Amino acid sequence: MSDSTPSVVSKQAMLHGIACIVALCSFAYELVYSELLTVMYGGTVTQYGLTIGLFFSSLGVGSFLVRHFDDAQHSNFFRTEVYLALVAPVGFLFILWLNTAALPQVLPNGMVQIAARLPVVVVGVLSGFELPLLLSMVQTEAGSTSPPGWVKRLGRVVENGSYRLLSVVFHTDRESTEYDTYSTVLAMDYLGGLFGALVYVFVLYPRLGLIPSVFVLALLNCLAAILFVARFSDRWGITSTGDRVINFREHRAMLVACLLLTAVYAGVSVQHQAVDDELTGYYMESLIEDEHPQDTVSASITDQYTTRNQQVIRYERSWDGESENQLFAGESDTCLRLDSAIQLCDSWADSYHHGLVDVPMTMYENSTETDVLLVGGGDWIAANYLRDHGVSVDQVDLDGEFMERTKHSEFLEQYHNDAYEYDHLTVYQQDIYTYLQGTDREYDLVLLDLPGAKSDDLLHLYSVEFYSMLADRLSDDGVVVTWGYSGYTYGPHNKAYMNTVREAGFDHRMAYYAYNDPDADGTDQLGERFFMFSPDGPQSTITPPNGTDYVRNHSEKYRAVDWSETPQYAGIEPNSVFDPNYELIVETRVKTEKQ
Repeated sequence: MSDSTPSVVSKQAMLHGIACIVALCSFAYELVYSELLTVMYGGTVTQYGLTIGLFFSSLGVGSFLVRHFDDAQHSNFFRTEVYLALVAPVGFLFILWLNTAALPQVLPNGMVQIAARLPVVVVGVLSGFELPLLLSMVQTEAGSTSPPGWVKRLGRVVENGSYRLLSVVFHTDRESTEYDTYSTVLAMDYLGGLFGALVYVFVLYPRLGLIPSVFVLALLNCLAAILFVARFSDRWGITSTGDRVINFREHRAMLVACLLLTAVYAGVSVQHQAVDDELTGYYMESLIEDEHPQDTVSASITDQYTTRNQQVIRYERSWDGESENQLFAGESDTCLRLDSAIQLCDSWADSYHHGLVDVPMTMYENSTETDVLLVGGGDWIAANYLRDHGVSVDQVDLDGEFMERTKHSEFLEQYHNDAYEYDHLTVYQQDIYTYLQGTDREYDLVLLDLPGAKSDDLLHLYSVEFYSMLADRLSDDGVVVTWGYSGYTYGPHNKAYMNTVREAGFDHRMAYYAYNDPDADGTDQLGERFFMFSPDGPQSTITPPNGTDYVRNHSEKYRAVDWSETPQYAGIEPNSVFDPNYELIVETRVKTEKQ
């Protein structure tokens, strides 16, 4: 008996280890699909909630269906891992295709959304097969053999401690029970789920990105299958036949398929950046083109990377329309996106920052006596404009990796001119909520250089709570300045936003535009719309003679701007962190007929 003990223990340990690995993969698949569906359709809470619910219910379906399997648990488990390794990436690509393909217009959007969740169900059902099969195999391995001495001693320590703790609140028994086999496998399964969350959140997503993550997880499924074969197969195993209690013969085709998938996914993992660029380009180019009238703009991704907080994409857009191009001068326009929101384009980068910085700075002394809080602006361009006015700046941005990369970005250097070296600039890499709660400093001017509300990830930055904290940090004549969406184009968003700001105490606003000539035809066009908010009634107005050349050149337009009461709309709820109003989320795709 003692001669066989080590091998039996190692086989049980192998099954427990495999249980942990496959649980890691399944839980991480759930997170990958949740994030992908959030990117596709928006609404983090909605997509994560639906995905988690579908996944867990599908686990139950899989656990129920496994009762129809025959006694070849080992062979069925191997097939389950191979099928998962194949289905998970294919399902991911299927969802991408659904959101880029020219589907018939008659197809209801609800059907497309249902189809996009089918991969979640399939992966969930297959994952539901795993635990019952593992429990059965571990139970088969259970015997009267004794583990090594150090394992027994460690086991007694854990058992005694857990027994005493549980005895306080539960009925307990020191004798072995029917829970013995199940508890260890379930423990490894739940532990694998934790590892899956940690690996995805801290390693896969920030270092590789969303797309490569699904292929790395599929590779782990393949490796778990190969490890299982090597230990337990009587045909393909690497240990002696007599060492096995679990034996199985599997069709050669299944093993070849597993090895081929392993080779493919290993190659994808090594070349993950190229794969990420290709598939991201495929999706994002379609998304960008859909934001313009059909067949007018084509897009080409030139660079992209993922930080822990967001995906950053640089692209060129070109005019393909038959009419005159009024979007930009020249053959193309270079733009930068953060996730699904446009950060800036060459054609309007200067005019945007003139409106954000130069216009409100006409109302304040251009010296270090003026304190400015800049929220966002990780590209350093707003800081460069503030440097020209000689004011004191505190900048708060959560994404330190993005800020480091933009310091030496060939595209952005032409705009920020190394503004991060400004002597009167203090940078805080932290969440703006944390910063506002921890400071008692008051500011004359708060500039919000933030992405648009394209998903509920940013709703907290458009909330009553956030604007209330900003109001508390303003000096007596302080104001908050931000860009905003047009009330004509995005009416529901604008109404919800205005009610939110007013609820936070900003009872007066001053609305104005930036002006630019994007197509270089000598005629100014309306650019970004800006709002200046005050919680203490009307403040001073824009004073063009105190401004830069840009403001003076448009002095007539800015002299006509004045304060008015912040509008309030009946029947529209303000947005709160704990009671979100999803009307704030905007959809910028252009709906076109597809033949």
